[in-house]
Amino acid sequence: MTHTSALTPPTLPDVLAARKVVSRYLSPTPVLRPAALADMLGCDVALKCENLQPTGAFKVRGGINFMHNLDAETRARGVATASTGNHAQSIAYAAGLFGVQAVIYMPEVNNPDKVAATKRMGATVIEQGADFDECRVAAEEHANREGMRYIHSANEPWLIAGVATYALELIEEEPELDVVIVPVGAGSGVCGTGIVFKTMRPETRIIGVQAEQMPAAYQAYRERRLVTLEGGTTWAEGLATRVAFDLPLQIMQERVDDMLLVSEEEMRQAMLTLMDKAHLVAEGAGSAALAAAIQMAGDVRGKRVGIVVSGGNVTMDTIKRAVYDDRPW
Repeated sequence: MTHTSALTPPTLPDVLAARKVVSRYLSPTPVLRPAALADMLGCDVALKCENLQPTGAFKVRGGINFMHNLDAETRARGVATASTGNHAQSIAYAAGLFGVQAVIYMPEVNNPDKVAATKRMGATVIEQGADFDECRVAAEEHANREGMRYIHSANEPWLIAGVATYALELIEEEPELDVVIVPVGAGSGVCGTGIVFKTMRPETRIIGVQAEQMPAAYQAYRERRLVTLEGGTTWAEGLATRVAFDLPLQIMQERVDDMLLVSEEEMRQAMLTLMDKAHLVAEGAGSAALAAAIQMAGDVRGKRVGIVVSGGNVTMDTIKRAVYDDRPW
C-alpha cells in the first residue's frame, strides 16, 4: 500500500497482507446459518458473527493492522482518536498489544459499558463533546498539541484493510453469496467488504445500511458528495456519525451497490429476532444488517445472503427496554 497519500484505497493484496498480521492475534469468527432465520426470510442466511470478537466488533481487526504498520518512532509518541465505543475499543486493544499509549475521546453521553471496556484495555478516555463529531475535532486537536498520531476512524487505509479480513473469511466459507449486507457508521466495514467481494466475486451485491435518523453516509452515497448533518440521534451509537468522509465515499461509489436506511424500531425488532432465531446478542449497529434483510425480504427470497453482525456491545438497560417496552423507539 502506498504511503504517499493517506486517501489511497487499499486493494486485495493489502487485505491479504493484513490477514497475516491480524491472524496472529485473532481467531476467525464463526459463520452461523440459523435454520429458523432462514425459514423466516425465505433464503439461505449466513451470519458473520463479528459481535464475538474480543471487543465485540469487527473494528478490532483494523486497529491491529494499523498499529502493526506504525513505525517505532510514531508508536513511541502515542496515538489519539475519537469514537462512540467500538473503534475506541479497537484502538485500545491494539495499542495494548503493541505497547502504545492511546488517548481516546468519547461523547459525554455514551454507552457506559463501552467506556469501561476501553479503560480496562489501558487507554486514557476523555469524555468530552456532545457527539462523535465533536469528539473527533477534540481528538485531532489533542494529537496536534501533544505530537501524537491522530487516527481517523475512516480515512485510514490500514484500518480498512484490516477490517476487510472478515470479508475474506466470509467469502472463503461462503463463496457463492448473492448479497452481503453490512452496517455503516463511518464506512470501514462496507468498504472492506466491497474491496474483497468486488475483486473476488463481482456479481455479489454489497448493500450498506444506516440508521434513518443519522444518514450521513447514505446521503453522501446517493448525492455523490460529502455530507454533514446538522444533528440527529440514534440508539445505535455504532452508526451515529453526522459526517461522511472522503476515503469511504470514494470506495463506496466504486464497490457498493446500494445503501438502505432502517428505523430505530426496525433495529430493535432485529435485535430481538437475532436473540430469538439465532441466539445472538447484538447492539443496534449489530442488528442493522438483519433489519435491512427483513426490509428487503421480497428481494432476498431464495437467494444466498450474508449478514454482518457487528457489534455485540449492548447494555442490559437497552436489552430490557427492547424486550419489555413496546412503545416505538
